[in-house]
Amino acid sequence: MQRRSFVASSAAFAAGLVPLSSVRAAENGVSDGEIVLGSSAVLSGPLGSQIKVVHNGAGLAFDAVNEQGGIGGRKIKLVALDDELKPEKAVENYTKLLNDHRVFAFFGCVGSGTTAAAAKLLQQSGAPSVGGYGVGDSARERVAGSAYFVRASNAREAQALVEHLTTVGVNKIAIAHLDNPGGAEAVKLIGAAMTTHKLTPAAAISVKGDGSNAAEAGKTLADSQPQAVLMYLAGTVAGEVIKATYAAGSKPMFYGMSIVPGEVTAKVVQLQASGLAISQVMPYPWGEVETVARDYRRLAERAQVPVGYGSFEGYLNGLVMIEALKRTGRDLTRARLHAALRAFKLRLAGMDIDFTAGNGTGSRFIEMVRVTPEGRFVR
Repeated sequence: MQRRSFVASSAAFAAGLVPLSSVRAAENGVSDGEIVLGSSAVLSGPLGSQIKVVHNGAGLAFDAVNEQGGIGGRKIKLVALDDELKPEKAVENYTKLLNDHRVFAFFGCVGSGTTAAAAKLLQQSGAPSVGGYGVGDSARERVAGSAYFVRASNAREAQALVEHLTTVGVNKIAIAHLDNPGGAEAVKLIGAAMTTHKLTPAAAISVKGDGSNAAEAGKTLADSQPQAVLMYLAGTVAGEVIKATYAAGSKPMFYGMSIVPGEVTAKVVQLQASGLAISQVMPYPWGEVETVARDYRRLAERAQVPVGYGSFEGYLNGLVMIEALKRTGRDLTRARLHAALRAFKLRLAGMDIDFTAGNGTGSRFIEMVRVTPEGRFVR
């Protein structure tokens, strides 16, 4: 199996934060032969497996460019630390990455509360953050000017899902969401989208990240008798909630925002005829027309990385990071990288990425796909 280009560690940073003056002293992260990137992400527990897949996808892009000599002779190294989706631990990780690992920029960081907690560090260090995952719209606003997100906003996803359901005549909609800041925001966004159609949620159920209350959540969903359930759930949690809802005697249609991993969900529960549909914010990984998708699948097969939306998102985020570094030029500074990103426009696999509007979100791409009982995706 091909060696991955990132280093994962779950070691916690020692107590106490390093002064920001020390953070600024660690700005470089660039040597003659290497560019060091850092990531604070949930890498353990039920949610961690999904993020590892995303990082593995990014590793495909980084390995490929490294094999060709890197960027201007510099190879990319990604150091990833586990924050368990805890804001205080994320702040420790960001500080450790800046001081101990001397990262040049951040890549593939995860979570709303964790990202928002790091806003001051990002601003004061000047280190750009690219390709965040599972970051809500309000957290994106907190890090505006410091972070660049490839995927469409959660508000855009919520609007697309509700519009689709109302178009096919569904008006009794329940919501199942993670018990974290991103999940709480998703409920508000879905509710706002429903309000435009003069609808209110049949139920809004909070689910713990470890899935420990999935059975209770499924029963409550079943009791609300919805026609459809919209989910903002990650890892194996979505499958556990669906399984519990079925067990409680209800078989509504299930729709997921893009953080729902369809292939994982299908392994957890035998999807019924009504199945599962997901609003994907990345192009179809199995497409034959786009060269980028074909290259990705070739690299994934060689490295034994599962082909899917998660790893393809990581791969595309990696390509954006690589292209931004190339456009920055040989004289790599954080200020120059920010300038390159603010002027960034690129079309990848049929998806337009444009950061020139200044809001930090590069894409509006949304595509509805259905998940088969076997865990395949059908457009």
